[in-house]
Amino acid sequence: MQEVHGQQPPWAWSKAGWKSERASNDPTKPEAWCYTDRYSYAPGDTVSVRVHSTVPQVSIRVIRDGLAPELMFERTGVSAQATVTPEDSYTSGCGWPVAFEFVIPDSWRSGFYLVTIRAVSEGEVFEREHFFVVRAPAGRTNRLALILTTSTLNAYNDWGGANMYRGLSSDPRADYGVTVSSSLRPIARGHLRKPVGAPRGANSFTPRRGWVPRYEALEWAYFHGYSRHHADAFWATYERPFVEWAEGAGYELDYLTQEDLHRPNALDSYRCVIVVGHDEYWSWEMRDAVDEFVDAGGHLARFAGNFTWQIRLEDDLTRQVCYRDPTLDPITDLHPRRATTIWDARSVGRPSAETMGLSGMAGVYGRVGVTTPRSSGGFTIYRPDHWAFADADLYYGDVVGAAPVCAAAYELDTCEFTFRRGLPYPTGEDGAPDSLEILALAPAVIGERDRWNGTVPLLGPEREAIEILQQLGDDAPPYLIDRTQGAGMIAAFERGRGSVFNAGSSEWVSGLIHRDEFVEKITRNVLDRFSE
Repeated sequence: MQEVHGQQPPWAWSKAGWKSERASNDPTKPEAWCYTDRYSYAPGDTVSVRVHSTVPQVSIRVIRDGLAPELMFERTGVSAQATVTPEDSYTSGCGWPVAFEFVIPDSWRSGFYLVTIRAVSEGEVFEREHFFVVRAPAGRTNRLALILTTSTLNAYNDWGGANMYRGLSSDPRADYGVTVSSSLRPIARGHLRKPVGAPRGANSFTPRRGWVPRYEALEWAYFHGYSRHHADAFWATYERPFVEWAEGAGYELDYLTQEDLHRPNALDSYRCVIVVGHDEYWSWEMRDAVDEFVDAGGHLARFAGNFTWQIRLEDDLTRQVCYRDPTLDPITDLHPRRATTIWDARSVGRPSAETMGLSGMAGVYGRVGVTTPRSSGGFTIYRPDHWAFADADLYYGDVVGAAPVCAAAYELDTCEFTFRRGLPYPTGEDGAPDSLEILALAPAVIGERDRWNGTVPLLGPEREAIEILQQLGDDAPPYLIDRTQGAGMIAAFERGRGSVFNAGSSEWVSGLIHRDEFVEKITRNVLDRFSE
């Protein structure tokens, strides 16, 4: 691994001293933060921007982000005030006052809008950002819509001191997270914007014999003051690189959030919906919307990985609930199917593969730390004659997106499968549909195996996945018990009158960033076919 970050101590990221961003509640410390009341708006809606600032006046900019960012709105001299922020703002929300409001003009296109707040005090500049999405106006029709992975953002956003993974313990060896995450707070640094070339979650290098795991994305974040979860979720890491590529390739996208899927008929205007990156968390209603869309003849293009957890949204969709352990969820006894645990739990009875064809629980990690550290990092092709590979000049056994691209890396999804005459076939025992075709494979494991007897911090230890299944007990599905390795997949299947293509990797977008000709061609084939 090339050392590029100075002399920071190895594994500094694992120390309890690495605190999440939060308001200081110190009126003498220059700072300014903001958030909006919702993630999604339509033209004509009023956007309320809530601000906490120890500097009495701030400036606000709104940019429509993408391949060619556009300045849409700017205001200086906005009056602001310092407000005491609750200690549990990650769950309760911040409760800050509205600093200003504006109505979204009808001329604003559907898109991802970056809100930047800037405060200057005695020459010191403090700047942070938030976002909102503008949906397409009612009655507009477009072929393609990008569904932003806002539920995964809510789970990983650690602004305020905690997220759904950690922050509630001072012991980094036994840290734990919240079960309820509020969207009424700022977004931690790095999820919305960061420098070009910031390290990604997967290792692009292939380690030598005797390598001890290091995690470049974490060390970079520690050294430069970004959230430790910057590479785990959302726009700056995943959707924005996809949008840059798609806009450059001539595709016109509308934008939705996962919360929008709770609105009736949210997908009716589209031929194809797209999910990119890391989409770990979905609600029952979100799945219903996608399933009904595909059954009615729509198409789902998923270039993402780690479809795993059921969540609930409460309080006008601003509170995300996920207990993971269903015995802790207060609704489990009355409504076991709605318990916030893995989709593949027996009591939930709605396997991941029914919607996506693949599951996040059975594949999991590749090229992260010591999870398959010397695998190719790409997908091995098994069905080169499939329509997704048309005119790609691919052959049986070819590898697509190998290191340093690593298009098959970080978190990968799979199904139970077997081989017959050199070709992979789903067994169906995990709910995978009969029409599913497995097009390509990449090795994956459930986590990092500890060869150092606890002396080396591991990002995704094997024991974490084992503990999830142990918590489920008899509720764990048989196909996950005692499983430690599997394979990430590219797969496709028909459902109802529609169809699904699933690239099965959170890092598929890395192939577009690196302009890998095969990844680009496959992505074009899917979007062109599904938007016809």
